[in-house]
Amino acid sequence: MAPAVTGYHHFAPTVSDVEASAQWYERVFGMTRVPVPFPHHGGEKGYAVVLMEPRSGIVLGLHHHDGNPRQPFDERHTGLDHMSFAVAGREDLDAWARWLDGLGVENSGVTDTDDPVPYSVVVFRDPDNIQLELIYMAG
Repeated sequence: MAPAVTGYHHFAPTVSDVEASAQWYERVFGMTRVPVPFPHHGGEKGYAVVLMEPRSGIVLGLHHHDGNPRQPFDERHTGLDHMSFAVAGREDLDAWARWLDGLGVENSGVTDTDDPVPYSVVVFRDPDNIQLELIYMAG
């Protein structure tokens, strides 16, 4: 049997403009910035700006790599496909869609589906084209 884990700790995408992305996540999710950058593990050149969503404790590490060619994200390549955030109820998705609309963040609106199981989702993208979801699945 595998040793236990206690939960999800953080999401850490590489971004093309760490300051622009940090400001976007602060504005869209109400995240707060840890006041110091974190150096990359193992002496790799670059750093991460770390943000935390205060109500959920979700941590986001936005990574700057000195050699990043600054191409937009494409989930069809090996690596990350998307990041999904859970919400407590279906009505929260309506509130999120209104919030994103008010910020001018293009989004799918709420999509309800039963395929392959019942769930509801709002899909949108960050400044680097990374797909983000807000999802509700009835228990």
